[in-house]
Amino acid sequence: MNVMISDISQDLNTTVKGVQTTITLFLLIMAVLMIPCSKLTDRWGRKRCFTMGLTLYGIGALVSAIAPNLGVLILGNSVFEGVGTALLIPPVYILATLWFADVTSRAWAFGVISGLGGVGAAAGPLIGGVITTGISWRAAFVFQALVIATILLLSRRLVDPLPADPTRPFDAVGAILSAVGMFFVVFGILQAGSNNVLFAICLGIGAAFLASFFLFIRRRERAGKEPLLSTRLFRNRTCNLALVTQNVQWLMLLGTSFVVSVFLQTERGYSAIKTGVIFTAATVGILISSFAAERWARKYAQKTLIVTGFVLTIVGIGLLLGLVKASSSDWAFVPGLFLIGFGVGAMLTPSVNVVQSSFPEALQGEISGLSRSVSNLGSSFGTAIAGTIIVSVVAPGYRSYAWAMASLILFGLIGLGAALLLPSKLERAA
Repeated sequence: MNVMISDISQDLNTTVKGVQTTITLFLLIMAVLMIPCSKLTDRWGRKRCFTMGLTLYGIGALVSAIAPNLGVLILGNSVFEGVGTALLIPPVYILATLWFADVTSRAWAFGVISGLGGVGAAAGPLIGGVITTGISWRAAFVFQALVIATILLLSRRLVDPLPADPTRPFDAVGAILSAVGMFFVVFGILQAGSNNVLFAICLGIGAAFLASFFLFIRRRERAGKEPLLSTRLFRNRTCNLALVTQNVQWLMLLGTSFVVSVFLQTERGYSAIKTGVIFTAATVGILISSFAAERWARKYAQKTLIVTGFVLTIVGIGLLLGLVKASSSDWAFVPGLFLIGFGVGAMLTPSVNVVQSSFPEALQGEISGLSRSVSNLGSSFGTAIAGTIIVSVVAPGYRSYAWAMASLILFGLIGLGAALLLPSKLERAA
C-alpha cells in the first residue's frame, strides 16, 4: 500500500490522508481482533483459524482490486484483510511455540518466520511497484489473491498438535470492550491537528472503554470464569517490558515506512517502482539480521540484542534526517533505511522470544494474541502518529518530514529505556 499511495489517490480521487486512513484501519482492525482471534484458536483449532484467515484475506484482496472508491477499498483492504490477518497470525506463533520447546530452538523458529517475513517485505514493495507502474495498483491486489491461493494449497498438510476444544468459553463482552477502546484511541490520534476537540473526545472514550475492559476481566476472573485475557499476563515484569519494546519496534518500522513513502512520492515525485527499490535497503537489513537470529541467540543475551537493535534503529532514523536534508540523491536514504531494517530485524525475534517464553504452554494462546495485538497496535500508532504529522498542513515539505522522524526517535528512546530495564536472563511464569 505504501508504494501505491500516489496511484491510489489519483485513481480513486482521494488524498494521502484517505490512503493513510485505509492503512491505519487495516493495522487497527488487526490489533483490536488479535486477542479475540487468538482465543478462538483454542476453540476452533489453530489450522482452521489459519485457513479461515487466509480465505478472508483473499476475498479482501479481490474486493480491493475492483474498488470504485475509497469506501470499498477500506472494506476490502482494511476490513476483510484486517480480520483475515488477525485470524491467521496467532496460529503461526502458537504453533511455533508448541513445536519448539527451548529458547534457542524457538529463536531459530521465530528467526525463520521473521526472515521469511523479510523476504516478503523485500519482494512486496518491488513486485507491487513493478505491477503498479507496469499495469495498475489493482493488479497488485490480484497478485495478493494468487499468493493467498498458493498458501491455502500448501497449508493442507499442516498438522495441529493440539485438538480443538469447542466447549472452550469465549468472553464476547471483553472482546467488544477492548476492541472499542483501542479503536477510539487510534481514531482519535488520526484526528490530531485537524479536529482537536474530536481528538480529545475519542481519546477519552477509548481510555474509558479500556479501563472498563480491565475491570470487567478482573471481575470475571474473580468469579471463576475465563476472561478474554488473564490479568496474570500483566504481572510478569519481564513480559511487560518486552511488550513495550515490541510495540515501539513496530511503531518505528511502520511509521518510518509510511513517512518515507509519502515524502518520496509527494515531495520528490517518485513512482511506485522507484519507491519500492529504495526500500530494498531496509528489507535487506531485516533479512540479514533475521536469519542470524538463531546464531546470535546462542552467543548473546536477548536483552543485549534488543538494546543493540534499538540503538541501530535510532541511529538509522537520525541518518534519514541528516542525509536527506544534506543531499537530494537517492543514495541518501540507503544507510538510514538499512540500519533501521537491520536494527529492527535484530530485535524482533528476541522480543517475541522473551514474551512467549515468559509463560507456560497453557497460556500460549493468550500471550500470543496479546503479543501480536501489541505489535499491531504499535504499527497503528506509527502510521497514525507519524503519518498525521507528515500529511499535516502546519509544516509542509521537509519540515513535516523532519517532525515526523523526530517523533519516531522519541518513541525509540522510550523503547530503548524499556529494553535497558530487561533482565539479562529470561523468567518463566509459574
